[in-house]
Amino acid sequence: MSAPKVEIYTKFGCGFCVRAKQLLDSKGVDYEEYDITMGGPKRDEMLERKPDAMTVPQIFIDDKAVGGSDELASLDREGKLDSMLGM
Repeated sequence: MSAPKVEIYTKFGCGFCVRAKQLLDSKGVDYEEYDITMGGPKRDEMLERKPDAMTVPQIFIDDKAVGGSDELASLDREGKLDSMLGM
């Protein structure tokens, strides 16, 4: 079974972004990080994928929007994150 594609949109100085990445790192998950601090095409891409996204991080697992840091931590607490990550 191949590992799912994990993507995270972040901004510089974002504590929630740091927390989400620490959780993913603690699980040994490889992820693609897109820094949208200065806006640009990746910010536009994030909004196309999740039009109601007002905050970062925005996390996607296999193109499914899972939300931000709090939602990621909640999935982990509920025991659902590992299966989403193919663990």
